[in-house]
Amino acid sequence: MTNPISASPDSGVTLVTGATGFIGAAVARALVRAGRPIRLAHRAQSDLSNLRDLPGERVVADLTDPASLAAAVAGCSGLFHVAADYRLWVPDIAVMRRTNIDGSLALLNAAHAAGVKRMVYTSSVAALGLDHGGVPADEATPNRPEDHVGPYKRSKYDAEIAVRRLAETGLDIVIVNPSAPVGPGDIKPTPTGRMVLDAARGLMPAYVETGMNIVHVDDVAAGHLLAEQHGKTGESYILGGDNLMLSDIGRIIATLAGRAPPRLKLPIAPLVPIAAMMEGWARLTGHPPMMTRDMLAMARHLMWYSSAKAMRELGYAPRPAERAFEDALVDFCKRGLLAEIAFHPARD
Repeated sequence: MTNPISASPDSGVTLVTGATGFIGAAVARALVRAGRPIRLAHRAQSDLSNLRDLPGERVVADLTDPASLAAAVAGCSGLFHVAADYRLWVPDIAVMRRTNIDGSLALLNAAHAAGVKRMVYTSSVAALGLDHGGVPADEATPNRPEDHVGPYKRSKYDAEIAVRRLAETGLDIVIVNPSAPVGPGDIKPTPTGRMVLDAARGLMPAYVETGMNIVHVDDVAAGHLLAEQHGKTGESYILGGDNLMLSDIGRIIATLAGRAPPRLKLPIAPLVPIAAMMEGWARLTGHPPMMTRDMLAMARHLMWYSSAKAMRELGYAPRPAERAFEDALVDFCKRGLLAEIAFHPARD
């Protein structure tokens, strides 16, 4: 299925923050396809690979530098605020919170002061509650403290609450909550992209069973534009796809890559002290740990979500998760990250 996107009636320039990132670059591509003039904001030290083929003005901006934010939004008529500090482990939590909370509020206020009308703020399903009975959560699922494990989830929850308060004061902000995106352009890659890459390389012989919601990154991008066009001020919309068990995710990816699927299911409890040691070593070396206690805590819950509200109110139409895995593997192959395997997608 496709998400029908038309050009905005406003011909002004639209700013995309986090444009070098996975979702931000996809949003920028969607805007270009819709015929929208864009300005792409990135930090001075960002990898610009995702911007290589994109038209539009580039501007250096940092969410921790208010002056750069005011300059970035000057003359813009629209804003997609996608930038965020997305790490599952950080040595200094305060740095992440300054970016994800304080920086987001500073940007949205600067955009409002500059005359930007409608703004789309990219939150995350990490900011939402979970249904502990295994039912996919939605925008109305109650939030519990145990649902926000780790500094990233807590920062996104607190940021979304603060953004909602801004909307209540009169700012025209629509919130979108992507689940776990997969697809082309994951240059870091993200933690989810790393999982896909490892499974395709045969480096995921074992797994800790959990549930995830997988969505094609281009569907997330299309959902952003639909939220701008049809979303209600102050409302949030989950942009997700298929709810899958991690064992099924590993099997699908391994099959596409011509690998044997992971078969060893690991219990969580014995891994906790190992994760603690990995975290301690990470603090000494500065290198992110392969596994953390927060990751294991999250794995105890099915992170499943429903996009019914976005489908009903925005016209959002996500494609199957297998298509996202195929497109991600094709992109990894093109970039030489899977040169050692012969990958042949099941479609042209």
